[in-house]
Amino acid sequence: MLTWYALGTRYSLWQFVGAGTCVAGLALVLLSDAKSQDEQDPKKIPLLGDALVIAGTVGFAFSNVGEEYCVKKKDRVEVVAMLGLFGLLISTAQILVFERKGLEAVTWSPTMISLFAGFAVAIFVFYTVAPFVLKMSGATLFNLSLLTSDMWAVAIRVLFYQQEINRLYYLAFAVVAIGLIIYSLNDRSSDDETAGSTEAPAQYQQLPIEDNSTRIGSSSGSQERTHKEEVHIC
Repeated sequence: MLTWYALGTRYSLWQFVGAGTCVAGLALVLLSDAKSQDEQDPKKIPLLGDALVIAGTVGFAFSNVGEEYCVKKKDRVEVVAMLGLFGLLISTAQILVFERKGLEAVTWSPTMISLFAGFAVAIFVFYTVAPFVLKMSGATLFNLSLLTSDMWAVAIRVLFYQQEINRLYYLAFAVVAIGLIIYSLNDRSSDDETAGSTEAPAQYQQLPIEDNSTRIGSSSGSQERTHKEEVHIC
């Protein structure tokens, strides 16, 4: 809806089917959290966390659509530069207001510094590559692809913390992957069709115009020559 209103993007029926399939996969994740709530710490509320994540993704969707608009309408270098500048200012203000005490309590060590540096590099790469992805595929496919990021958390929980995962997580990942495939395939075909429909008529329409212009030019030239000959004879 945001891309339709802000950018005028039109979607086919199969693209809606793919997006709906991805949302169904997200619903399976919420269902798995609801079923595993009894097995976890009573103080933890997974559904509340999911609700907060969904609220955050709504704001993130607005941000991505706005960034896609700027990338497609403005210079990408300017977009990345302004994103880094204002991100630095906002992050600095956020640290001073909300996280200053937490940073003062951190015991700095080579391991801790390397972790912060790795996080900074990852964020730098993400926000540098994101404008190019938004330029090529758009904010809708970008946001839908982020639904698969939960599988990294699942893999870490299984491999490093040896925790048991509800089987619905794997089903949810499969459903989201199927939805992404449906959406991306139809997105590519619709782009090819629109490109072909806009280029082909332009090629076939230029030929008659050129022929008419050459005919008009030749006829006008012949008329001028005959007129000059008549004047010379007179």
